[in-house]
Amino acid sequence: MTEPIYDARTFWELLDRRVAATPDRMMLVDETGRSLTFAEFRDQAERVAAGLLAMGVTEGTPVTWVLPTRIETVLASFALSRLGAVQNPIIHIYRRREVGFCIRQTGAELVVHPGVWNGFDYGGMVGEIVAGLDHEARALAGYDNLPEADPATLPPAPESDGGAVRWLYYTSGTTSDPKGVKHSDASLIAGGVALARALDMSGGDVGSIAFPYAHIGGPDYMVTMLAAGFGAVLVERFDPAAAVVTYARHGVTMAGGSTAFYQMFLEEDRKSRQSAGRPAIPALRVLSGGGAPKPPDVYFRVKEQMGVPVAHGYGMTECPMISQGSPRDSDHQLAYTDGRPVHGCDVSIVAMAADGGEAPAPAGVQGEVRVSGPMLFSGYTDPRLDKDAFDARGRFRTGDLGVLGADGHLTLTGRVKDIIIRKGENISAKEIEDVLYTHDKVGAAAVIGLSDHKRGERVCAVVETTPGSDDLTFDEMVEACLAAGLARQKVPEQLEIYPGPLPRNATLKILKHKLREVYERKGPVSLAERKVYVARQEED
Repeated sequence: MTEPIYDARTFWELLDRRVAATPDRMMLVDETGRSLTFAEFRDQAERVAAGLLAMGVTEGTPVTWVLPTRIETVLASFALSRLGAVQNPIIHIYRRREVGFCIRQTGAELVVHPGVWNGFDYGGMVGEIVAGLDHEARALAGYDNLPEADPATLPPAPESDGGAVRWLYYTSGTTSDPKGVKHSDASLIAGGVALARALDMSGGDVGSIAFPYAHIGGPDYMVTMLAAGFGAVLVERFDPAAAVVTYARHGVTMAGGSTAFYQMFLEEDRKSRQSAGRPAIPALRVLSGGGAPKPPDVYFRVKEQMGVPVAHGYGMTECPMISQGSPRDSDHQLAYTDGRPVHGCDVSIVAMAADGGEAPAPAGVQGEVRVSGPMLFSGYTDPRLDKDAFDARGRFRTGDLGVLGADGHLTLTGRVKDIIIRKGENISAKEIEDVLYTHDKVGAAAVIGLSDHKRGERVCAVVETTPGSDDLTFDEMVEACLAAGLARQKVPEQLEIYPGPLPRNATLKILKHKLREVYERKGPVSLAERKVYVARQEED
Protein backbone atom coordinates (compact mmCIF):
# COMPACT_ATOMS: atom_id res chain seq x y z
CA MET A 1 0.00 0.00 0.00
CA THR A 2 1.39 3.39 -1.01
CA GLU A 3 1.50 6.42 1.25
CA PRO A 4 -1.21 9.07 0.73
CA ILE A 5 -0.21 12.31 -0.99
CA TYR A 6 -1.17 15.27 1.15
CA ASP A 7 1.36 17.95 0.17
CA ALA A 8 0.91 18.55 -3.57
CA ARG A 9 0.83 22.22 -4.61
CA THR A 10 -1.16 21.96 -7.85
CA PHE A 11 -3.70 19.60 -9.37
CA TRP A 12 -1.24 18.56 -12.04
CA GLU A 13 1.51 17.82 -9.50
CA LEU A 14 -0.96 15.70 -7.54
CA LEU A 15 -1.87 13.73 -10.67
CA ASP A 16 1.78 13.31 -11.69
CA ARG A 17 2.73 11.98 -8.26
CA ARG A 18 -0.24 9.62 -8.20
CA VAL A 19 0.82 8.25 -11.60
CA ALA A 20 4.35 7.73 -10.29
CA ALA A 21 2.99 5.79 -7.30
CA THR A 22 0.21 3.67 -8.87
CA PRO A 23 0.21 4.12 -12.66
CA ASP A 24 -1.81 1.02 -13.52
CA ARG A 25 -4.59 1.36 -10.97
CA MET A 26 -8.05 2.20 -12.31
CA MET A 27 -8.88 5.90 -12.00
CA LEU A 28 -12.20 6.35 -13.82
CA VAL A 29 -14.82 4.00 -15.24
CA ASP A 30 -18.27 4.85 -16.58
CA GLU A 31 -21.59 3.02 -17.05
CA THR A 32 -20.55 1.72 -20.48
CA GLY A 33 -17.36 0.16 -19.11
CA ARG A 34 -14.96 2.73 -20.55
CA SER A 35 -12.07 3.09 -18.14
CA LEU A 36 -8.73 4.82 -17.72
CA THR A 37 -5.86 4.05 -15.37
CA PHE A 38 -4.11 6.93 -13.65
CA ALA A 39 -1.31 6.79 -16.25
CA GLU A 40 -3.71 6.58 -19.20
CA PHE A 41 -5.68 9.51 -17.84
CA ARG A 42 -2.55 11.66 -17.38
CA ASP A 43 -1.32 10.90 -20.91
CA GLN A 44 -4.68 11.68 -22.52
CA ALA A 45 -5.09 14.87 -20.48
CA GLU A 46 -1.72 16.05 -21.81
CA ARG A 47 -2.86 15.48 -25.39
CA VAL A 48 -6.01 17.49 -24.71
CA ALA A 49 -3.93 20.23 -23.07
CA ALA A 50 -1.83 20.44 -26.22
CA GLY A 51 -5.00 20.66 -28.31
CA LEU A 52 -6.32 23.51 -26.15
CA LEU A 53 -2.93 25.23 -26.35
CA ALA A 54 -3.23 25.16 -30.13
CA MET A 55 -6.56 26.95 -29.73
CA GLY A 56 -4.88 29.74 -27.78
CA VAL A 57 -5.47 28.62 -24.18
CA THR A 58 -2.47 29.45 -22.03
CA GLU A 59 -1.71 30.17 -18.38
CA GLY A 60 -4.32 32.57 -17.01
CA THR A 61 -6.79 32.19 -19.91
CA PRO A 62 -10.37 32.29 -18.53
CA VAL A 63 -12.36 29.26 -19.70
CA THR A 64 -15.98 28.45 -18.87
CA TRP A 65 -17.18 24.86 -19.17
CA VAL A 66 -20.77 23.66 -18.92
CA LEU A 67 -20.53 19.88 -19.05
CA PRO A 68 -22.21 16.82 -17.51
CA THR A 69 -20.39 14.29 -15.33
CA ARG A 70 -18.33 12.38 -17.88
CA ILE A 71 -14.77 11.15 -18.44
CA GLU A 72 -14.23 13.90 -21.03
CA THR A 73 -15.27 16.52 -18.50
CA VAL A 74 -12.60 15.44 -16.04
CA LEU A 75 -10.05 15.26 -18.86
CA ALA A 76 -10.89 18.79 -19.99
CA SER A 77 -10.59 20.12 -16.45
CA PHE A 78 -7.18 18.53 -15.85
CA ALA A 79 -5.98 19.66 -19.28
CA LEU A 80 -6.84 23.21 -18.27
CA SER A 81 -4.99 22.67 -14.98
CA ARG A 82 -1.96 21.47 -16.93
CA LEU A 83 -1.94 24.81 -18.77
CA GLY A 84 -2.68 26.91 -15.68
CA ALA A 85 -5.89 28.31 -17.15
CA VAL A 86 -8.59 29.92 -14.99
CA GLN A 87 -11.56 27.54 -14.95
CA ASN A 88 -15.19 28.52 -14.48
CA PRO A 89 -17.19 25.28 -14.15
CA ILE A 90 -20.97 25.68 -14.44
CA ILE A 91 -23.41 22.91 -13.53
CA HIS A 92 -25.21 21.74 -16.66
CA ILE A 93 -28.69 22.35 -15.23
CA TYR A 94 -28.20 26.11 -15.47
CA ARG A 95 -29.49 28.07 -18.44
CA ARG A 96 -29.06 31.33 -20.32
CA ARG A 97 -29.55 33.72 -17.42
CA GLU A 98 -26.94 32.21 -15.09
CA VAL A 99 -24.53 30.99 -17.78
CA GLY A 100 -24.53 34.35 -19.53
CA PHE A 101 -23.89 36.22 -16.28
CA CYS A 102 -20.90 34.01 -15.46
CA ILE A 103 -19.37 34.22 -18.93
CA ARG A 104 -19.66 38.00 -18.97
CA GLN A 105 -18.25 38.51 -15.48
CA THR A 106 -15.32 36.09 -15.91
CA GLY A 107 -14.46 37.36 -19.39
CA ALA A 108 -14.28 33.76 -20.62
CA GLU A 109 -12.38 33.45 -23.90
CA LEU A 110 -13.47 29.86 -24.48
CA VAL A 111 -16.78 28.21 -23.56
CA VAL A 112 -16.87 24.40 -23.65
CA HIS A 113 -20.34 22.85 -23.89
CA PRO A 114 -21.86 19.41 -24.69
CA GLY A 115 -23.81 20.41 -27.82
CA VAL A 116 -27.28 18.92 -27.63
CA TRP A 117 -27.53 16.95 -24.39
CA ASN A 118 -30.54 15.50 -22.61
CA GLY A 119 -32.85 17.26 -25.04
CA PHE A 120 -31.40 20.75 -24.57
CA ASP A 121 -29.35 22.65 -27.16
CA TYR A 122 -26.40 23.97 -25.17
CA GLY A 123 -24.62 24.91 -28.38
CA GLY A 124 -27.47 27.19 -29.39
CA MET A 125 -27.60 28.78 -25.94
CA VAL A 126 -23.85 29.36 -25.78
CA GLY A 127 -23.81 30.66 -29.36
CA GLU A 128 -26.40 33.30 -28.52
CA ILE A 129 -24.52 34.34 -25.38
CA VAL A 130 -21.14 34.55 -27.13
CA ALA A 131 -22.62 36.57 -30.00
CA GLY A 132 -23.80 39.22 -27.56
CA LEU A 133 -20.55 39.63 -25.60
CA ASP A 134 -18.43 42.77 -25.48
CA HIS A 135 -15.30 40.64 -25.72
CA GLU A 136 -14.20 37.92 -28.16
CA ALA A 137 -14.93 34.34 -27.11
CA ARG A 138 -15.06 30.97 -28.84
CA ALA A 139 -17.43 28.08 -28.27
CA LEU A 140 -16.29 24.46 -28.31
CA ALA A 141 -18.53 21.37 -28.33
CA GLY A 142 -16.46 19.18 -26.02
CA TYR A 143 -18.81 16.38 -25.07
CA ASP A 144 -16.92 13.56 -26.83
CA ASN A 145 -14.57 15.32 -29.22
CA LEU A 146 -11.99 17.25 -27.24
CA PRO A 147 -9.10 18.74 -29.25
CA GLU A 148 -5.83 16.84 -29.09
CA ALA A 149 -2.27 17.56 -30.20
CA ASP A 150 1.33 16.50 -29.56
CA PRO A 151 2.22 16.91 -25.85
CA ALA A 152 5.76 17.84 -26.94
CA THR A 153 4.38 21.30 -27.77
CA LEU A 154 3.43 21.94 -24.13
CA PRO A 155 5.43 24.34 -21.94
CA PRO A 156 6.49 23.12 -18.49
CA ALA A 157 3.58 22.71 -16.08
CA PRO A 158 3.29 25.50 -13.47
CA GLU A 159 5.15 24.28 -10.38
CA SER A 160 2.93 26.24 -8.01
CA ASP A 161 0.05 28.64 -8.42
CA GLY A 162 1.33 30.71 -5.50
CA GLY A 163 -2.23 31.22 -4.40
CA ALA A 164 -3.22 32.59 -7.81
CA VAL A 165 -6.89 32.29 -8.73
CA ARG A 166 -7.33 29.21 -10.92
CA TRP A 167 -11.01 28.46 -10.27
CA LEU A 168 -14.15 30.62 -10.37
CA TYR A 169 -17.28 29.00 -8.97
CA TYR A 170 -20.63 30.71 -8.78
CA THR A 171 -23.10 30.33 -5.95
CA SER A 172 -26.55 31.75 -5.35
CA GLY A 173 -26.80 33.81 -2.22
CA THR A 174 -29.29 36.30 -0.83
CA THR A 175 -29.00 38.51 -3.90
CA SER A 176 -30.48 37.95 -7.34
CA ASP A 177 -27.18 37.62 -9.19
CA PRO A 178 -24.85 34.67 -8.55
CA LYS A 179 -21.69 35.37 -6.58
CA GLY A 180 -18.33 34.43 -8.09
CA VAL A 181 -16.07 32.59 -5.64
CA LYS A 182 -12.31 32.67 -6.20
CA HIS A 183 -10.23 29.58 -5.44
CA SER A 184 -6.65 28.50 -6.07
CA ASP A 185 -5.39 24.98 -6.63
CA ALA A 186 -4.02 25.16 -3.10
CA SER A 187 -7.38 25.97 -1.49
CA LEU A 188 -9.23 23.19 -3.33
CA ILE A 189 -6.46 20.70 -2.59
CA ALA A 190 -6.65 21.60 1.12
CA GLY A 191 -10.37 20.77 1.09
CA GLY A 192 -9.96 17.48 -0.76
CA VAL A 193 -7.06 16.34 1.42
CA ALA A 194 -9.12 17.13 4.52
CA LEU A 195 -11.93 14.93 3.16
CA ALA A 196 -9.48 12.10 2.44
CA ARG A 197 -8.14 12.27 6.00
CA ALA A 198 -11.64 12.16 7.50
CA LEU A 199 -12.96 9.24 5.44
CA ASP A 200 -9.95 6.90 5.75
CA MET A 201 -10.08 6.00 2.07
CA SER A 202 -7.33 3.85 0.57
CA GLY A 203 -6.22 2.40 -2.75
CA GLY A 204 -8.46 -0.60 -2.22
CA ASP A 205 -11.61 1.53 -2.27
CA VAL A 206 -13.82 2.34 -5.25
CA GLY A 207 -15.70 5.62 -5.09
CA SER A 208 -18.51 7.10 -7.16
CA ILE A 209 -19.38 10.45 -8.68
CA ALA A 210 -23.06 10.68 -9.53
CA PHE A 211 -23.41 14.38 -8.71
CA PRO A 212 -22.53 17.17 -11.19
CA TYR A 213 -18.75 17.25 -11.55
CA ALA A 214 -18.98 21.01 -12.15
CA HIS A 215 -20.08 21.40 -8.53
CA ILE A 216 -17.38 22.47 -6.05
CA GLY A 217 -17.60 18.87 -4.81
CA GLY A 218 -16.12 17.67 -8.12
CA PRO A 219 -12.50 18.74 -7.61
CA ASP A 220 -12.94 18.18 -3.87
CA TYR A 221 -13.67 14.51 -4.51
CA MET A 222 -11.02 14.20 -7.24
CA VAL A 223 -8.33 15.44 -4.84
CA THR A 224 -9.52 12.84 -2.33
CA MET A 225 -9.17 10.14 -4.98
CA LEU A 226 -5.69 11.22 -6.07
CA ALA A 227 -4.46 11.74 -2.53
CA ALA A 228 -5.63 8.33 -1.31
CA GLY A 229 -5.10 6.50 -4.61
CA PHE A 230 -8.54 5.05 -5.35
CA GLY A 231 -10.66 5.17 -8.50
CA ALA A 232 -14.31 6.01 -9.03
CA VAL A 233 -17.33 5.20 -11.14
CA LEU A 234 -18.78 8.15 -13.08
CA VAL A 235 -22.54 8.36 -13.64
CA GLU A 236 -23.61 10.81 -16.33
CA ARG A 237 -27.38 10.67 -15.83
CA PHE A 238 -28.32 9.42 -12.40
CA ASP A 239 -31.01 6.76 -12.33
CA PRO A 240 -30.93 4.96 -8.97
CA ALA A 241 -31.91 1.52 -10.30
CA ALA A 242 -29.25 1.63 -13.04
CA ALA A 243 -26.65 3.20 -10.77
CA VAL A 244 -26.74 0.46 -8.14
CA VAL A 245 -26.27 -2.17 -10.85
CA THR A 246 -23.19 -0.30 -12.11
CA TYR A 247 -21.89 0.20 -8.58
CA ALA A 248 -22.30 -3.48 -7.77
CA ARG A 249 -20.53 -4.49 -11.00
CA HIS A 250 -17.49 -2.34 -10.21
CA GLY A 251 -17.33 -3.01 -6.46
CA VAL A 252 -18.12 0.49 -5.22
CA THR A 253 -17.25 0.86 -1.53
CA MET A 254 -18.33 4.50 -1.05
CA ALA A 255 -21.46 6.05 -2.52
CA GLY A 256 -23.61 9.04 -1.70
CA GLY A 257 -23.90 12.67 -2.71
CA SER A 258 -26.60 14.14 -0.46
CA THR A 259 -29.57 13.20 1.69
CA ALA A 260 -31.66 12.67 -1.46
CA PHE A 261 -29.14 10.07 -2.64
CA TYR A 262 -29.24 8.26 0.71
CA GLN A 263 -33.01 7.96 0.34
CA MET A 264 -32.76 6.57 -3.17
CA PHE A 265 -30.09 4.04 -2.23
CA LEU A 266 -32.24 2.91 0.68
CA GLU A 267 -35.14 2.23 -1.66
CA GLU A 268 -33.02 0.34 -4.20
CA ASP A 269 -31.44 -1.70 -1.41
CA ARG A 270 -34.89 -2.56 -0.04
CA LYS A 271 -36.04 -3.76 -3.45
CA SER A 272 -32.88 -5.79 -3.99
CA ARG A 273 -33.16 -7.53 -0.63
CA GLN A 274 -36.82 -8.35 -1.25
CA SER A 275 -36.36 -9.64 -4.79
CA ALA A 276 -32.89 -11.19 -4.71
CA GLY A 277 -32.10 -11.57 -1.02
CA ARG A 278 -28.91 -9.52 -1.23
CA PRO A 279 -27.84 -5.88 -0.79
CA ALA A 280 -27.98 -3.65 -3.84
CA ILE A 281 -24.28 -2.67 -3.51
CA PRO A 282 -22.54 -5.64 -1.85
CA ALA A 283 -19.09 -4.03 -1.40
CA LEU A 284 -20.44 -0.78 0.08
CA ARG A 285 -18.84 0.23 3.38
CA VAL A 286 -19.96 3.86 3.78
CA LEU A 287 -22.37 6.45 2.41
CA SER A 288 -20.98 9.96 2.38
CA GLY A 289 -22.14 13.36 1.20
CA GLY A 290 -23.38 16.78 2.18
CA GLY A 291 -25.12 19.78 0.70
CA ALA A 292 -28.41 19.38 2.60
CA PRO A 293 -29.56 18.61 6.13
CA LYS A 294 -29.43 14.95 7.15
CA PRO A 295 -32.29 13.89 9.45
CA PRO A 296 -31.11 11.50 12.18
CA ASP A 297 -33.76 8.95 11.18
CA VAL A 298 -32.14 8.64 7.76
CA TYR A 299 -28.87 7.66 9.40
CA PHE A 300 -30.49 5.00 11.55
CA ARG A 301 -32.54 3.60 8.65
CA VAL A 302 -29.38 3.24 6.54
CA LYS A 303 -27.43 1.68 9.39
CA GLU A 304 -30.20 -0.80 10.23
CA GLN A 305 -31.11 -1.83 6.68
CA MET A 306 -27.86 -1.46 4.74
CA GLY A 307 -25.44 -2.11 7.57
CA VAL A 308 -23.17 0.84 6.75
CA PRO A 309 -22.69 4.27 8.37
CA VAL A 310 -23.54 7.62 6.80
CA ALA A 311 -20.57 9.97 7.11
CA HIS A 312 -22.22 13.31 6.37
CA GLY A 313 -20.30 16.54 5.96
CA TYR A 314 -20.70 20.29 5.78
CA GLY A 315 -19.14 22.69 3.33
CA MET A 316 -20.00 25.42 0.87
CA THR A 317 -18.62 26.90 -2.32
CA GLU A 318 -16.60 29.44 -0.34
CA CYS A 319 -15.12 26.73 1.91
CA PRO A 320 -15.53 23.28 0.33
CA MET A 321 -14.86 21.34 3.53
CA ILE A 322 -15.76 22.62 6.98
CA SER A 323 -16.70 19.53 8.97
CA GLN A 324 -17.04 15.86 8.12
CA GLY A 325 -18.28 12.71 9.75
CA SER A 326 -15.88 9.79 9.85
CA PRO A 327 -16.46 6.03 9.93
CA ARG A 328 -14.55 6.19 13.23
CA ASP A 329 -17.30 8.31 14.82
CA SER A 330 -20.01 6.92 17.08
CA ASP A 331 -23.56 6.35 15.86
CA HIS A 332 -24.72 9.30 17.92
CA GLN A 333 -22.12 11.62 16.42
CA LEU A 334 -22.88 10.49 12.88
CA ALA A 335 -26.65 10.74 13.31
CA TYR A 336 -26.96 13.99 15.23
CA THR A 337 -24.00 16.11 14.15
CA ASP A 338 -22.39 17.31 10.93
CA GLY A 339 -19.01 15.88 11.85
CA ARG A 340 -15.84 17.26 13.34
CA PRO A 341 -14.08 20.30 11.82
CA VAL A 342 -11.75 18.89 9.16
CA HIS A 343 -7.96 19.01 9.22
CA GLY A 344 -6.80 22.61 8.79
CA CYS A 345 -10.21 24.26 9.14
CA ASP A 346 -10.69 26.52 12.15
CA VAL A 347 -14.39 26.65 13.10
CA SER A 348 -15.65 29.28 15.54
CA ILE A 349 -19.15 29.78 16.92
CA VAL A 350 -19.92 33.45 17.51
CA ALA A 351 -22.84 34.47 19.70
CA MET A 352 -24.47 37.86 19.24
CA ALA A 353 -24.97 39.90 22.39
CA ALA A 354 -28.09 41.95 23.06
CA ASP A 355 -26.13 45.17 22.47
CA GLY A 356 -25.01 43.98 19.04
CA GLY A 357 -21.58 42.89 20.19
CA GLU A 358 -20.00 39.51 19.48
CA ALA A 359 -18.46 36.92 21.76
CA PRO A 360 -17.22 33.33 21.40
CA ALA A 361 -20.05 30.94 22.17
CA PRO A 362 -19.33 28.32 24.85
CA ALA A 363 -19.66 24.64 23.95
CA GLY A 364 -23.29 23.76 23.40
CA VAL A 365 -24.42 27.35 22.79
CA GLN A 366 -25.77 28.36 19.39
CA GLY A 367 -24.14 31.08 17.31
CA GLU A 368 -23.05 31.89 13.78
CA VAL A 369 -20.53 29.50 12.24
CA ARG A 370 -17.37 31.28 11.12
CA VAL A 371 -14.43 29.59 9.45
CA SER A 372 -10.84 30.12 8.41
CA GLY A 373 -8.12 27.91 7.02
CA PRO A 374 -6.23 27.00 3.83
CA MET A 375 -9.39 25.73 2.09
CA LEU A 376 -11.14 29.09 2.39
CA PHE A 377 -11.69 31.08 -0.79
CA SER A 378 -9.75 34.32 -1.36
CA GLY A 379 -12.76 36.54 -2.05
CA TYR A 380 -15.57 37.20 -4.51
CA THR A 381 -15.23 38.27 -8.13
CA ASP A 382 -17.18 41.35 -7.08
CA PRO A 383 -14.91 42.80 -4.36
CA ARG A 384 -17.77 44.86 -2.95
CA LEU A 385 -19.12 41.66 -1.44
CA ASP A 386 -15.95 40.94 0.54
CA LYS A 387 -16.49 43.55 3.25
CA ASP A 388 -19.52 41.83 4.74
CA ALA A 389 -18.22 38.32 4.04
CA PHE A 390 -15.33 38.41 6.53
CA ASP A 391 -15.16 39.58 10.11
CA ALA A 392 -12.40 41.67 11.73
CA ARG A 393 -10.31 38.53 12.32
CA GLY A 394 -10.54 37.45 8.68
CA ARG A 395 -13.00 34.64 9.39
CA PHE A 396 -15.70 33.93 6.82
CA ARG A 397 -19.23 34.56 7.99
CA THR A 398 -21.04 31.44 6.77
CA GLY A 399 -24.50 32.75 7.63
CA ASP A 400 -25.24 29.38 9.22
CA LEU A 401 -26.15 28.80 12.84
CA GLY A 402 -24.56 25.97 14.75
CA VAL A 403 -23.31 24.49 18.00
CA LEU A 404 -19.93 22.99 18.81
CA GLY A 405 -20.31 20.15 21.28
CA ALA A 406 -17.95 19.20 24.06
CA ASP A 407 -16.68 16.39 21.81
CA GLY A 408 -15.67 18.92 19.16
CA HIS A 409 -18.40 17.95 16.69
CA LEU A 410 -20.43 20.60 14.89
CA THR A 411 -24.23 20.55 14.69
CA LEU A 412 -25.95 22.96 12.30
CA THR A 413 -29.16 24.40 13.71
CA GLY A 414 -30.37 26.84 11.08
CA ARG A 415 -29.39 29.57 8.66
CA VAL A 416 -29.06 33.29 8.95
CA LYS A 417 -29.11 33.69 5.19
CA ASP A 418 -32.34 33.35 3.31
CA ILE A 419 -31.20 30.46 1.14
CA ILE A 420 -32.99 27.28 0.16
CA ILE A 421 -30.83 24.18 -0.29
CA ARG A 422 -32.46 21.91 -2.83
CA LYS A 423 -30.58 18.71 -3.77
CA GLY A 424 -27.37 20.27 -2.50
CA GLU A 425 -27.70 23.45 -4.57
CA ASN A 426 -28.15 26.92 -3.06
CA ILE A 427 -31.21 28.76 -4.34
CA SER A 428 -31.81 32.45 -3.68
CA ALA A 429 -35.34 33.14 -2.48
CA LYS A 430 -35.03 36.78 -3.52
CA GLU A 431 -34.23 35.89 -7.13
CA ILE A 432 -37.48 33.92 -7.41
CA GLU A 433 -39.46 36.55 -5.54
CA ASP A 434 -38.24 39.22 -7.94
CA VAL A 435 -39.72 37.20 -10.81
CA LEU A 436 -43.00 36.54 -9.04
CA TYR A 437 -43.48 40.22 -8.31
CA THR A 438 -43.52 40.93 -12.05
CA HIS A 439 -46.80 39.00 -12.45
CA ASP A 440 -49.90 41.16 -12.33
CA LYS A 441 -51.76 38.70 -10.11
CA VAL A 442 -49.09 38.85 -7.39
CA GLY A 443 -49.50 41.53 -4.76
CA ALA A 444 -46.83 40.16 -2.45
CA ALA A 445 -44.72 37.01 -2.41
CA ALA A 446 -42.45 35.06 -0.11
CA VAL A 447 -40.37 32.08 -1.20
CA ILE A 448 -39.47 29.63 1.55
CA GLY A 449 -37.74 26.27 1.87
CA LEU A 450 -39.76 23.39 3.31
CA SER A 451 -38.41 20.05 4.50
CA ASP A 452 -38.42 17.40 1.81
CA HIS A 453 -37.02 13.87 2.21
CA LYS A 454 -36.08 13.60 -1.47
CA ARG A 455 -34.60 17.05 -2.03
CA GLY A 456 -33.49 18.19 1.42
CA GLU A 457 -35.71 21.21 0.90
CA ARG A 458 -38.37 21.99 -1.68
CA VAL A 459 -39.08 25.49 -2.98
CA CYS A 460 -42.47 26.88 -1.93
CA ALA A 461 -43.92 30.18 -3.17
CA VAL A 462 -46.48 31.83 -0.91
CA VAL A 463 -48.46 34.52 -2.71
CA GLU A 464 -50.77 37.32 -1.63
CA THR A 465 -53.09 38.02 -4.58
CA THR A 466 -53.48 41.50 -6.04
CA PRO A 467 -56.90 42.92 -4.97
CA GLY A 468 -59.53 42.16 -7.59
CA SER A 469 -57.44 39.52 -9.35
CA ASP A 470 -58.03 35.80 -9.70
CA ASP A 471 -55.62 33.55 -7.85
CA LEU A 472 -52.32 32.82 -9.55
CA THR A 473 -52.34 29.24 -10.87
CA PHE A 474 -49.46 26.78 -10.65
CA ASP A 475 -49.06 26.72 -14.44
CA GLU A 476 -49.00 30.52 -14.62
CA MET A 477 -46.28 30.63 -11.98
CA VAL A 478 -44.16 28.06 -13.84
CA GLU A 479 -44.62 29.88 -17.15
CA ALA A 480 -43.56 33.20 -15.60
CA CYS A 481 -40.44 31.71 -14.01
CA LEU A 482 -39.27 29.89 -17.13
CA ALA A 483 -40.00 32.92 -19.32
CA ALA A 484 -37.76 34.99 -17.03
CA GLY A 485 -34.92 32.54 -17.64
CA LEU A 486 -34.87 30.84 -14.25
CA ALA A 487 -33.26 27.40 -14.21
CA ARG A 488 -35.82 24.66 -13.69
CA GLN A 489 -34.62 23.66 -10.25
CA LYS A 490 -35.35 27.20 -9.03
CA VAL A 491 -39.02 27.10 -10.07
CA PRO A 492 -41.13 26.44 -6.96
CA GLU A 493 -42.55 22.92 -6.61
CA GLN A 494 -45.32 24.24 -4.39
CA LEU A 495 -47.58 27.28 -4.70
CA GLU A 496 -49.74 28.52 -1.86
CA ILE A 497 -52.25 31.37 -2.08
CA TYR A 498 -52.25 32.93 1.37
CA PRO A 499 -55.77 33.60 2.75
CA GLY A 500 -55.33 37.30 3.42
CA PRO A 501 -52.38 39.68 3.85
CA LEU A 502 -49.05 37.96 4.43
CA PRO A 503 -47.88 38.14 8.06
CA ARG A 504 -45.54 41.07 8.63
CA ASN A 505 -43.73 42.78 11.48
CA ALA A 506 -43.87 46.42 12.51
CA THR A 507 -41.52 47.43 9.69
CA LEU A 508 -43.66 45.46 7.18
CA LYS A 509 -41.08 42.76 6.67
CA ILE A 510 -42.77 39.45 5.77
CA LEU A 511 -42.39 36.93 8.60
CA LYS A 512 -41.22 33.87 6.76
CA HIS A 513 -40.87 31.78 9.89
CA LYS A 514 -44.63 32.11 10.39
CA LEU A 515 -45.22 30.82 6.87
CA ARG A 516 -42.91 27.88 7.45
CA GLU A 517 -44.86 26.97 10.58
CA VAL A 518 -48.07 26.84 8.53
CA TYR A 519 -46.84 25.01 5.45
CA GLU A 520 -44.45 22.56 7.12
CA ARG A 521 -47.57 21.11 8.75
CA LYS A 522 -49.53 21.15 5.51
CA GLY A 523 -47.10 18.92 3.64
CA PRO A 524 -46.20 18.77 -0.05
CA VAL A 525 -48.68 19.21 -2.85
CA SER A 526 -49.73 16.17 -4.83
CA LEU A 527 -48.07 15.03 -8.03
CA ALA A 528 -51.32 15.72 -9.86
CA GLU A 529 -51.11 19.39 -8.85
CA ARG A 530 -47.52 19.64 -10.03
CA LYS A 531 -48.56 18.23 -13.43
CA VAL A 532 -46.20 17.78 -16.32
CA TYR A 533 -43.67 20.34 -15.10
CA VAL A 534 -42.53 18.17 -12.21
CA ALA A 535 -42.04 15.19 -14.52
CA ARG A 536 -39.76 17.34 -16.68
CA GLN A 537 -37.95 18.66 -13.64
CA GLU A 538 -37.29 15.19 -12.24
CA GLU A 539 -35.60 14.24 -15.54
CA ASP A 540 -32.97 16.87 -14.82
